[in-house]
Amino acid sequence: MTTVLLVDDERLILRSLEKTLLRAGFDVITASDCKSGSEAFAKNVDAVNIAVLDLNMPSFDGSPKSDAGLDLLTNLKQQKASTPVIILTAYDEVNKAKEAVSGGASAFFVKGREQGLVELIQKILNI
Repeated sequence: MTTVLLVDDERLILRSLEKTLLRAGFDVITASDCKSGSEAFAKNVDAVNIAVLDLNMPSFDGSPKSDAGLDLLTNLKQQKASTPVIILTAYDEVNKAKEAVSGGASAFFVKGREQGLVELIQKILNI
């Protein structure tokens, strides 16, 4: 079974993406900010095959931050460098995409096309 760590602070988006991933046959672990995302990853580090992180969410101190997802990306890569990470954003920001990929993300995905996310995960994991 393939396990996805999904971190997004917008509850409706989190639920929608979780349902899409579950329907596609993935196990899903959800979190709503950097701190809970990092803790969930640490608890399930050997089970998580890929992480999908929102770009804009509360940072480790709980305050909103426009690129907190990049901080969490760095944190997850320190815990297990080999885990592929996709950064999610509501806006197509090319500079942030480049920053995410140079920071170790496997890909950058604009929210709103859930089936495309499933295909991207399958492509990255070769499944």
